[in-house]
Amino acid sequence: MKRQTDEANALASAIHKATLRLIPFLCLAYTVNFLDRVNVGFAALHMNEDLGFSPAVYGFGAGIFFLGYIAFEIPSNLALRRFGARIWIARIMISWGVIACAMALVHSETSFYVTRALLGIAEAGFFPGIILYLTYWFPAAERARIVALFMASVPLATVFGGPLSGALLEMHGFLGFQGWQWLFVIEGLPAIILGILALKVLTDRPSEADWLTDAEKTALSGALAREAKETEAVGYADLRTALTRPRVLALGCLYFLMVTGLYGIGFWMPQVISGFGLGSLAVGFLTAIPYLFAAIAMVFWGRRSDRTGERRWHIALPLFLAAAAFAWSAYSGPLVPTMIALTIATLGFYAAFGPFWALPTALLTGAGAAAGIALVNSMGNAAGFAGPYIVGVLKQATGSFSAALLFLAAALALGGVMALAFREPRTGARAPA
Repeated sequence: MKRQTDEANALASAIHKATLRLIPFLCLAYTVNFLDRVNVGFAALHMNEDLGFSPAVYGFGAGIFFLGYIAFEIPSNLALRRFGARIWIARIMISWGVIACAMALVHSETSFYVTRALLGIAEAGFFPGIILYLTYWFPAAERARIVALFMASVPLATVFGGPLSGALLEMHGFLGFQGWQWLFVIEGLPAIILGILALKVLTDRPSEADWLTDAEKTALSGALAREAKETEAVGYADLRTALTRPRVLALGCLYFLMVTGLYGIGFWMPQVISGFGLGSLAVGFLTAIPYLFAAIAMVFWGRRSDRTGERRWHIALPLFLAAAAFAWSAYSGPLVPTMIALTIATLGFYAAFGPFWALPTALLTGAGAAAGIALVNSMGNAAGFAGPYIVGVLKQATGSFSAALLFLAAALALGGVMALAFREPRTGARAPA
């Protein structure tokens, strides 16, 4: 009994230390990552006019990022598994930081498309790589909470990035450069710095962590090894199986619908709000409001999902809420009701992400986890291209965002239905087809 108590205490201590050591740095890295990916939404407030980009051109350029991103997701995750997270994550961050800064050199439609595509290739594998990396450190019962903490950096990126981006746009004319050029350079540099720091901060596996005691290393490594064996019995461990099984593909389709809402509004919200006649700085501060509430909701909802052990309803309910709010926002009229509707919608679809990522990480292990997690993320991020582009086309065709917001509502409502239809893995059951 005493031995079991000591092991449990050592495991809890190891998880606590890993959370404090890894999660703040990974959150900061993902904050910079997401900001560099979507800051084009703020840059567009001035860049589109300066360069003569139509809504369709901007929407296509914003979305083309995901073509290269999707193509290199699986190879990048397999490389991470082979070379180690520390080296590979550092490589990703440094390369994307350089290209993010180079966005300041955009001068035509072609250069816009090419630079956005290269940024996608450089960033490929970062998010699924981190999700895979978290499975090396945290047991399944902790993952909705941990993923929610990690992904809370996405809305926080806009909470802080919105006002920052708005302020940087005010640097128009400083040293002869446009405000949107300063935005790309200043927001791209932190990725390079953090990439260098990743070599020092990150540790590939618990057994290699000199900041854990021997008892903590043994307890955490043992718990993760036992869990991996259980997952092999109910899930998919080899690469071929992980890439072809219907349940993995179903998760990819569900994630596609969730990401449609994420990027569909993420790239366009500044322009929705600026339509009320507000300046860049005001747009930046107002854009931060929905994401502040979303960050709080993510952490709360992820903890609740772990505490109850339930995933499907914890995905479906916030998606239904977001769908209803998007539909409301299409007809809300004045600024205040529109902001309330957008806040509820953003809160809803972000809250679903923590419980969602607890599903594929419980279903996949080994090489199957590296490939399967990347596949799910790749399928989902195809919506990063489709969502902004469809929103742009609908906006250009109708002259307002109402049809686009109804499109986002329909996508998230369908996602809620898919979540309820998904069969969760059951420990001890025979591996499913």
